[in-house]
Amino acid sequence: MQPLHARYPFLEGAREAVEAAAVDLSEVVATDDTVTQRALERVERAITDGTVGEPHRRTRVELLSYPVARVLVSLVDQHVCTRKYARAEAETAHGRFAEEFEQTTEFKSTRSERVELRDLLAEFDLAASVYEAEDGYWVDVGTYLDLAADQRGDEWRLVNRPLADGRVRVAAADLHVLLKQAIRHRVEDGLPFDVPDVIADELDEEVERLREVLADLDLTREIDTVVPEMFPPCMQALLDQVQKGEHLEHHSRFAIAAFLTSIGMTTDEIVDLFQVNPGFGEEATRYQVDHIRGDTSPTEYSTPACSTMKSYGDCVNMDDLCKRISHPMAYYEKKLDDADDDELVDWREENGEDEADA
Repeated sequence: MQPLHARYPFLEGAREAVEAAAVDLSEVVATDDTVTQRALERVERAITDGTVGEPHRRTRVELLSYPVARVLVSLVDQHVCTRKYARAEAETAHGRFAEEFEQTTEFKSTRSERVELRDLLAEFDLAASVYEAEDGYWVDVGTYLDLAADQRGDEWRLVNRPLADGRVRVAAADLHVLLKQAIRHRVEDGLPFDVPDVIADELDEEVERLREVLADLDLTREIDTVVPEMFPPCMQALLDQVQKGEHLEHHSRFAIAAFLTSIGMTTDEIVDLFQVNPGFGEEATRYQVDHIRGDTSPTEYSTPACSTMKSYGDCVNMDDLCKRISHPMAYYEKKLDDADDDELVDWREENGEDEADA
């Protein structure tokens, strides 16, 4: 097991090294708490801050923590966990290889401990799709579209890139980003997978820990889309009660208001939505929403977790997805991620169009 494999555990060579060592993961999780705890750290840090934590000083521990981390992600089996973990592994690798690419002095004794651009291009079958040019590279358009699909910003749109002979011009830093995406795709590939009971039983505490972290996490930072038909069943039921003018208990009013705030609705939009409910006075509703948002309180409140919704009797109409998640926002995020673009018609845009037509 080489230090290079520990730094880049997604490499085919790293997998082969683990196989050559005849590592039994069931024995590892049962007897090596150091590996398990490092694996737990990889996933927990990925969820909370987008990194995989500091590498362990022992090569074996660091390398084996990667397959165990993938086991943990599979056992948690929540889309947001899988996505955040894959992104964190890719981001960590990106930082490492970008630094190593800048090293211009190479000694034979250290060659095997560093990765070079040609190594990664070959690893991901990109050597024939990337061509070095003066002050940059040309990338086959198909490869570019595949790896740039998740990038935000106008600079990644094909129409804003030099294009010639079926190739797209990119700077070195842009090529590094594309490689990061290739790494993310590999890490995410196959997740989640079925885990044998003999391994799963040893990791109950670690899986429960990760689910608690997910339940406590604010999962709504990047969501600003209001598609009611994709709300979790509990929030659909509460919204339906609001729109029918039915009375809601305080905890129910808090839950739906916090959810709507979390998905990007403004106070004015929420007040307008609740106007039809005689139990929601405008002044009281505005005060509550501003309080939840943190405008009139020292705390910005998040949507209650599924466990809290159950304890108050607000968890209703559970479907199959509900059984696999622990937070209403995780449900909504999963629905949005899985939907086609033409399904994502924002409620606010629909209402704006209706008013304009009138």
